[in-house]
Amino acid sequence: MEADRDSAGVTVPPPLVFIGALIAGLVLDHFAWWHFGIPIGRYLHRLLGWSGVIAGFAIMMTALGLFRKAGTDPKPWKPATNVVTDGVYRWTRNPMYLGMALIYAGLAILNDSLIALLMLIPVVLWIQRNVIEREEAYLSAKFGAPYLAYKASVRRWF
Repeated sequence: MEADRDSAGVTVPPPLVFIGALIAGLVLDHFAWWHFGIPIGRYLHRLLGWSGVIAGFAIMMTALGLFRKAGTDPKPWKPATNVVTDGVYRWTRNPMYLGMALIYAGLAILNDSLIALLMLIPVVLWIQRNVIEREEAYLSAKFGAPYLAYKASVRRWF
């Protein structure tokens, strides 16, 4: 995949990072000679796991809908034509990545995989460093003061 010149320059699709790490964590957990489950009980596994998956999916789909409505491409390797600041973007600047992280956490919990859940930490740090920071620099340069004002008024994650 090649990033457009007028883009954040992200070359690895963020969903692949989340999916790849989740699969790696689940495989490691499956083949490890030890198993450290998540000690919260079966009922809480289901409740927290499904809550994460459903909330994450809802947040992501809402954010994608707002991008479509604004006529801009959600792919960080494509040019941005607008800055979306309404809907879920009033509470978080990165609802798609937040949604992916919630889905990931929910699936790790549903699979009772502490290894996969702990692997979410480096994934989020990688996404922040290699995707979000690039996007923010690109949007700041492209949209200037309006984006900087938005950035100052809305948190990155929560």
